[in-house]
Formats: sequence, C-alpha cells, structure tokens
Amino acid sequence: MNRRSFGALLGLALSGCAAVGPNYALPDRAAVNRPSAQGAFASGGEKGFVDAPLPDHWWQLYGDARLDGYITEALGANTDLRVADANLRRADAVVAEVAAGRMISTGISGGTSVSRPYTTGGSLPGVVGYDLGIALAYPLDLSGRIARAIEAARGDAEAVEAARDNVRVTVAAETARSYAAACTANMVLAANNRVLALQRQTLDVTQRLQRGGRGTAFDVTRAQTAVDQSEALIPAAIATRTAALYRLATLMGRAPADYPHEVEACTTPPAMTRPLPIGDGAALIRRRPDVRAAERTLAAATARIGVATANLYPQVSLGGSAGFTGPVSAFGSGNAFHMALGPLITWSFPNRPVVRAQIAQAGAAADAALASFDSTTLEALRQTETALSAYAREADRNAALARSQASAATAADQAARLYKFGRTDFLSLLTAQASLTTAQANLAASDALLIDRQVDVFKALGGGWQQ
Repeated sequence: MNRRSFGALLGLALSGCAAVGPNYALPDRAAVNRPSAQGAFASGGEKGFVDAPLPDHWWQLYGDARLDGYITEALGANTDLRVADANLRRADAVVAEVAAGRMISTGISGGTSVSRPYTTGGSLPGVVGYDLGIALAYPLDLSGRIARAIEAARGDAEAVEAARDNVRVTVAAETARSYAAACTANMVLAANNRVLALQRQTLDVTQRLQRGGRGTAFDVTRAQTAVDQSEALIPAAIATRTAALYRLATLMGRAPADYPHEVEACTTPPAMTRPLPIGDGAALIRRRPDVRAAERTLAAATARIGVATANLYPQVSLGGSAGFTGPVSAFGSGNAFHMALGPLITWSFPNRPVVRAQIAQAGAAADAALASFDSTTLEALRQTETALSAYAREADRNAALARSQASAATAADQAARLYKFGRTDFLSLLTAQASLTTAQANLAASDALLIDRQVDVFKALGGGWQQ
C-alpha cells in the first residue's frame, strides 16, 4: 500500500462512514438552471392562457363528472400502469437487497469425508471425518462502497417511480382525449346530418320544380349528387367514434366491446370555459415526471462513481467462525472445537489499472446521464411551447371558422329563398349550400381539434400523476 492510499484509508476509518466519490448535487451547468428555462413561456401571453398553477387533476377544470369517473377508473385499472407498478415494486426490492449488504452475513457449512493411508490394506474402510462450522461477517464499509451502492439503487428506484408517474400522465390525457373524440365525432355527425337534411329539402324542392316544368333533370341530378356526397361523410365519422370508444375501453382496462355505452350518444364534448392555467418553466420542470426520472438517473450514475472509486481501497469486515472438525468417533470432544475471530480484508491492489478504468467508465456514464437530463429538460420545454402555440393558433382559427360558418349559413338561406321565387339559378343555390357544408365541416373539425390541442397542453405540462 502506498503512502497516499494508506492515508486515505486511515482518514476513512477515523471519519466513520465517509464515502469516497463525488457527493451528488445538481450541476450548475445543467439546463434546468438557465434563466430561460425557469421563466415564463414564450406563448404564455396569449389570451387563452393564465399564469396560474396547474391543478393536480386538471381534467376537473372541465366540470364533467363522467370524464372524472372514466379517468379515475383508468388510473386504477390500466394495464400499462399495472406494469409500471410492478416495475416499481421490483426496483424497491433491489434497494432492499443492496441495503442488506450492511447487515451481518452468516454461513453454515458441514460435510463428511473418508480418508485412508495408501499403505493400509485395500479392504479397510479408512477414517470417517466431519467438519461443521458457522461463520459471521459484518462489513465496516470504511470506503462507503455499500453506502454509494444503496444511493445508486435508490436513485434508480426513484427514476422508475417517476417513469410510473409519467405513465399516469399519459393515461389521464389519453382517456380525456378518447372521451372527447367520441363526443366530437357525434358532434360532427350531427353537423353532417343538419347539412344533409338541408340538401334533401333542396332535392325535394328541385324534384317538385321539375315536375312543374320549372326545373330540369340536370338540376335534380346535381342536387342528388350533393346529398350523396354528404351521406358519404357519415360512415367515416361513425368509424372515428367507434375507434375512440374502443380506445377508451382499453385505457380503462376493459375489453373493447365493454366500452362505456353511454358515451355512444354523447354529443357535447367537454368544454373549457376559462383560460388554461399553465404556470411557468420552473413549475413545469418540477412537475414533469420524465425530467424527474432523468435527474434521478443522473444522481444514481454519480453514486456509481463512488462505488467504483471504493475499489481502490481494501474492503474490511469483522468476522468470526466456530465449529468442530475431526473424526466421527471423536464428535463433540473439546479437541475437535475450533474458533477464529478477526478482521477480514479483501483488496484488488494488483488490479488498480482495472479499477481506474472502471472509475473512468462510471464518470463517462454520469456525463451521459447529465446530457440526457439536459435533453429531457429541453424537450419538455419544446413540447410545452409547441402545444401552447398550436392551441392558441387553433383557437384563432376556430373563431374565424365560426364567423365563416355564420356567413355561409346566411348566404345559403338567402340563396334558397331567391331560388324558390325564381330570382337566382340552381347553380348559385348549390354553390351556397356547398360553401355551408364546407364551413360546417371545417368548424366541427376545428372544434374537435381544439379540444385535442387542449389535452396536448395538459399532457405537455405533465399534470395528472399525483395520487
């Protein structure tokens, strides 16, 4: 042992449970410490948002008791969450296993043997002997190797817990999205049916005018084409609703056929009547489970540097053993008893270059974990900014489409009146009704997309994992 290693080991012994390797602290250069990451969102000033804390159960902002019940059921029965919970239990068991390394270890051994000198006649059985013993060992952990290993295992377990929480975020958001998708599909169906009813009225009027000599077969054919085109939109909306219902059932841990049948008739999707509370970047970083998981992974990687560094020093434990050894004929005699007590030392001193390489590997892994932590943080901010911007722009688009639909409805009504009294041609009526069809379809699609964008915002903000 060189003088430096001996001095380090002596210092460890005098300090009790000091641990080698770096003590974990969030690096100053981490992306989470940048002022731009901690401040207000770039899109947070839009009229649809308010700088207020996001509620833990954000879906309750919709005031929809049915939605609350579905999400509660999904968070209790979702299969992905069951997997995540099992992974967390496994990680906790690993921590318990590593922590057991601090406890006294015991071992019991026993065996028998037959020995015979080679000069003895071949027919003799020889001497039957036995060996019974018990051994105890208590690790002193002077270098803190076990302490660092426990620290690393706890970091891993906390990262797994954060991953489980991230699954909860996804399950809550996708349940809300599926429920809203089923309701908005019905809303689109209702809009299509309204347009279809109007076009069928036009077809009926056109057929009566043809019979009265004021219309042509060409007018009837064009009116029938408009009806057929609107009818062709209905199956796609029904398929969308069915897919959303099946997705909702799966998220709730049910078979697809066991979807909530009451949603099949839902025509009013959940509506947000207030600005969305979004908080700021600092709150987002604290709340996002994936950011927390990456930070805990960094902490575990830092602890593993200490585990590798501890291999530079001897591993010392206090041990003792006792037992009986001798021929079976003298079993239990005082002469057969043996006992040993003293420190047990293991040291890989000849392999120091190997240990140095292991320390370098652990350091590189910690650097990679920091880079991953930064990447996760920046990605969380990007996702949130993108979701906020997309929602704000869709809200603007939705307002414009609402105005367009109102104008198209007025124009279609005016064209129908003019055509009825022979003051405009049939093509103008069809054009006005086609514009109304397009405007209503666009508005219904935007209404559905707007709710989808709201869910994107809440999912990006990382809410909904809290128990």
